[in-house]
Amino acid sequence: MNENEQPVHPAPLAGAPRAIILFGPPGSGKGTQAKLLKESLSVPHISTGDMLRERIASGDPLGLEVQALMQAGKLVPDETVNRLVHERVRAKDCAGGFVLDGYPRTIPQAKVLEAELLRLGYQPVVIHLKVDYTKIIARIAGRRQCPVCGSLYNLTSHPPKQPELCDLDGARLMVRDDDREQVVRARLEAYERQTQPLLEFFAASGRPFHEVDGNDGSPTAILERVRALLG
Repeated sequence: MNENEQPVHPAPLAGAPRAIILFGPPGSGKGTQAKLLKESLSVPHISTGDMLRERIASGDPLGLEVQALMQAGKLVPDETVNRLVHERVRAKDCAGGFVLDGYPRTIPQAKVLEAELLRLGYQPVVIHLKVDYTKIIARIAGRRQCPVCGSLYNLTSHPPKQPELCDLDGARLMVRDDDREQVVRARLEAYERQTQPLLEFFAASGRPFHEVDGNDGSPTAILERVRALLG
């Protein structure tokens, strides 16, 4: 192959198992949709965060390597995360497809993933859950937690019976640091910087790419929108 030529990967056959790559900003309900898709499609939900924690708990060489990196405050390199994902998608329970959550996070990861999925005979399908950032900020900033029993509330969707007091023990509710508006805005800005290039990459790839309105409706209603797009 000429060094200027790009490798050609075969397109998956019709009816190939789908690798659903799920994107959504913090507070969009992406985790809930991943679990609902897992249940409704009867396929595994592959979360890179869960995989990293499981490997650390296993104590195998790769898990120890990941643990050392994370304890040192370093990012787990692309090569290591790629290895974890590639091992997981080759497992027998993924033969009928799967939902991928939290990966890829970089363009190099996306390129490696796409090539690997096509080589293994999967059809990559990207689902981008779109939610207005003002709604996300209002949703997350409205969260409250009891410092005594840990009960969670939301001032809009699940308010306490007495303002700012826990229903169970009467303790004054608190705002978690991660739920403060300035922190939420910073997380959303970081997500935008990291994810927009990935969305553009997949949108230009010619593979199925769908954007789903997640602003309104119950999680089940949003799931139905996703299912309709998946056919």
